[in-house]
Formats: sequence, C-alpha cells, structure tokens
Amino acid sequence: MPYQAIENYAIIGNMRSAALVGINGSIDWFCFPHFDSPSVFASILDENKGGYFKLAPTDPKSKNKQYYWPDTNVLITRFYNSEGIVEIIDYMPVGEDIQNEYDYRIVRRVRGIHGKVSMKMECYPAFNYARDTHNTVISDKGASYHSRDLSLGLASNIPLAQNDRGSFVEFNIEEGGSTAVFMLHKIDAGKCCTISYSEEQAERRFTNTIEYWRNWLSKSTYKGRWREMVNRSALILKLLTFEPSGAIVAAPTCSLPEGVGGERNWDYRYTWIRDAAFTVYAFLKLGFTDEASGFMRWIVERSKEDDSGALQIMYGIDGRHELTEHALDHLEGYMGSSPVRIGNGAYDQLQLDIYGELIDSIYLFDRHVRPIAYSGWKHIMKHVRWISKNWKKKDDGIWEVRGGQQHFVYSKVMAWVALDRAIRLGNKRSFPADLNELTRIRDEIFMEIIDKGWNEKRQAFDQYYGSNTLDASNLMMSLVFFMAPYDPMMEKTLDAIMQPPDKGGLLTNSLVYRYNVNETDDGLSGEEGTFNICTFWLVEALTRAGKSDPEKLEKARLIFEQMLGYANHVGMYSEQIGLSGEALGNTPQAFTHLALISSAFNLDRALG
Repeated sequence: MPYQAIENYAIIGNMRSAALVGINGSIDWFCFPHFDSPSVFASILDENKGGYFKLAPTDPKSKNKQYYWPDTNVLITRFYNSEGIVEIIDYMPVGEDIQNEYDYRIVRRVRGIHGKVSMKMECYPAFNYARDTHNTVISDKGASYHSRDLSLGLASNIPLAQNDRGSFVEFNIEEGGSTAVFMLHKIDAGKCCTISYSEEQAERRFTNTIEYWRNWLSKSTYKGRWREMVNRSALILKLLTFEPSGAIVAAPTCSLPEGVGGERNWDYRYTWIRDAAFTVYAFLKLGFTDEASGFMRWIVERSKEDDSGALQIMYGIDGRHELTEHALDHLEGYMGSSPVRIGNGAYDQLQLDIYGELIDSIYLFDRHVRPIAYSGWKHIMKHVRWISKNWKKKDDGIWEVRGGQQHFVYSKVMAWVALDRAIRLGNKRSFPADLNELTRIRDEIFMEIIDKGWNEKRQAFDQYYGSNTLDASNLMMSLVFFMAPYDPMMEKTLDAIMQPPDKGGLLTNSLVYRYNVNETDDGLSGEEGTFNICTFWLVEALTRAGKSDPEKLEKARLIFEQMLGYANHVGMYSEQIGLSGEALGNTPQAFTHLALISSAFNLDRALG
C-alpha cells in the first residue's frame, strides 16, 4: 500500500494503546498490548513489510470523508462511489468494557447507507515490528494469527479466506441490510478465534463507548470561543494517558520523520516529565482532576526510586528506566526516512528544566485539586535540593540536542521556576524549609540569566549563554512569570523572535521554528518544519503582552485562528508543519494539543 500523508490519519484508543486509522480505511499503526509494545500493524513505517488492517470499497475511485462521532473518540470513515455510500465505525472499547488484556479490542463495523457497495477487508499483521512470522488459521468464527510471542483473533460475522499474509474477504454491504463486524482481540497461544461477535454485541459496545466519552467530556469547564477544537484536543490528550499507571505518553507513534527522507526520527511512546507536567496543566485548566491525580501518583512512584532527588527526563509508561535506542534496519521508514528507531537514547540526558515543570504542576495541583500531604512535600524538597546544587551545570536542553551540553537559557529559567514554586508552596502551606536559602538561590539564578543570557547586541535572550542565536522556548519566560510580558527585555525578545528567519528571527508568516538549524549545532543533519507548540507559545506570549497593547492581543488571535487551520481533517496535530503545510513528526503530539488548550483558555479570557 502506498504511504498516506501523516495528516491523513485519525486516532482511536483505549488508554492502553492506540491505532492510527487512515482516511483510506486502513489501520497502519497499532501496538499491542500497550503504547510501547511491539507493533502489530506498521505499514506507516514500511509500506511493504509493516502490515495493515484495511476496510474499503473495491472501487479505487471511491471518495471518502472522515470525522469523529460528536464529543467522542469513535471514528467514522465514509466512502462514496457510483454504487452507493458506506461507512466504517472504528473504536476501542473503554471503561467497564475493559477487565483484562483480552478486552483490549479494535472493533470495526461496516454499515450500508445508500445502494449496494462492494467492499474488501484485508487483515495482514506483521508482529514485533515485522520481525516475527506468523501462522493464519481460519475458523467459522473468523481468523487467528499466531506468532512466537503473541496470538490475536479476528472475530467476523462474515466467512474469511486466507493467504500467505493473513486473512481477507470481499463482500457486499447494502442499505437496510446487516452490518459487517470485525473485532481484533487477544487469544491464547494455539487457540482459534472463539468469540462470536454479533451485531447486538457490537451495538452494545458501541453505545457504551459513546456514553463513556460523552460523560467524560461533560466534565470540562471550558465554555469559550473555540470549544470544539479544545474539546477535541482534550479527547486526544485523554487517549494519550496510560490508565493503569497514570503515565502520559508524548505521542503514540515512533519514527515519523521531522523531515521526510531525513534522520530526525524518534520514538515518543514514553513519558517525559516535561510533557506530562504540561499536560497536567492543560487538564487542570479544563477541570479534569482525575487525570492530574493519576499522573501525580505516577510521579510519586518515580520520586521514591532515588533518594538523591535526581530524575530522568523520561521513563517507560510502566516506570522502567532503561529505554535503550535501537535501529530497525529492516524497515525502510516513512517514505524512506531512516533509520527507524525504537527506544530513545535521550533518556539519560541531563535536562535541568524538568524540575521546574514538575514542581510548577505540583504547585497547581495543590492549588486547584487538593493540598499535597507532608509526605509529598518531602519528595518535592528532594528535587528542590537537587536542582539547588546542580542548576549551574550545562545540560542538553529542552530540545534534546545531540551536539553537546550548553548553558541553555530556558533550562536556567525553569530551574528558577522550581525554586520559585517551592517557595510559594512552602509559604502557602507553612511547610518546614529554609525559605531564605531557597530565595537566595532563586535570585542568584535570576541575575545570572540577566547577566549571561541577555544578548546586548541582538537585544534578545540567547538560546544559550554566548550563542548569538534565538530559541522559541524563551517565549515561556512571561508564561511562567519569570519576567513581566511588558518588560522591555521580554518585549524585545518577542520582537526578535517574530522576525522572519532571513532576518535572524523564527517566524514565517504565522508559524514558528523552535530554533535556526543553521545556527544551532544540534548534532543532526537535515531540515525540519515549524514547531507547533512554539506557535501556540507565541500566541500566549502575545496574549499576555496584549494586556497593555491591544494590537498584540489582536495579533495573538489572528495567529491562533490561523494555526487552527493547520489541524488535519479531524482536528489532530503532529509535532511540526512542513514547507508545503504537511504534518511532520510523531502524531498526535501531546505537546501541541496541550499548548492549544492553554493558549485558547488564556486568549479567550483576555478577549473577555
């Protein structure tokens, strides 16, 4: 199957794993049983070897449309051709319909709308990133696929045929006729598919899933101007939570390129302290306290593991520490973008900013959900003491560059945030701490950033001390209250970033690059697109500056609403946007959707 554009995908999931469903009716990415488990379908990374699960009309000239059932993560893919209209309903059961791994299921229902349409189903798994072979067994209830370590069944109410890749069937679906149902699920090794999945069962599961998502979304407190996009972002972020542990993945995919044909291909199926902390902030803005509580439980477990107060920048969703990076050389990569990587070699990098993002999220949790316990304060102070002793070190920075450690300005700002929020929390709750000493260190960090991070010639804050180049992460200075948005240094930095790249800035029309790859040694070759989260950061920075400058507030609204136009057909964003407006990088990206929520919330409030 030829590669689909990254923006041609939507997501379904069950807060354990997720699948990408193309607008052509093909599931081209699915890992089982969890986000970071080996893939079962991965044709998005190799069109020939990766495996897929496709439902589509036999007529190649069929037109299509894809959308979500309102206020849910139930996906509808509709096809139109000269024979009629047919739609596929895709979802993964959630809530009480999940009791164990045997309930982790993909349900696909095919329903005739008009006329009589000829359809074809192909289910061709490629287990363990297409490294393991499998046997296919056909029974009267469907098909079974047995690999070395995993067996899956495909329950079907239509008799299936098999070939050397898996199972398939051609069938007709007509208006007023019966619904075709296909359900992929785990089975025991050596067993055949034993589930008879009827239309009635499918309807019940469908209704349960609809009710679950609508009930969950009804808890949102956001009633602002961009409610539809905010709700969709919230639903996507919910799909990226790992319910059993409370962890939050950065994205459900790996090795989708930041530049097609290049080497900037990473595995994002893990929990970054930074991304998860920002996601907690977004959930709290919308009133979703259960998700914030789940992550807090997860982070307390990580804190207990090391009395030194040091944290890794990322962990496995189950809390594991080692995420060794491997290249899958047998896969060609998305449109030839190699290497295909699993694991992430940045897991042992030093990134000082994570302490600020984490303690800020705890501060907000204490403020908006419930007061933290003294035992929680002791864990916080472990991390505060660590950053107090180590903030002067060079680090690898927020963007995980592989060109060597530097004194990144953003890292120092977030070290300041860690101390500042600890001081605020200690004062508010009267917890025991040497607040005078913490204040001294916080102020020392502030003055060093002013003395060494400010570029007098360029009239802006540098990416790192002495670098003479910009970084969009410095837009966060006003967002975390390090600097007032109308402070002249902040205003000049904002103005510098908003210059076009050929004039030293990072803004191209309404889109923002995270840094200039030609000025920054990030240890990698090739180009990349504009960074979606940075565009939303610019919106927030302009929003805050707009309190004293109405023109900036109008500019913030213009950029925000232009950015909404870069979402795909179902409101989903990947990490970056390419030169032709195409989606780049892993998708959907938690970073992008949480920034959309935050900027929508604050811009709406500023507009009144």
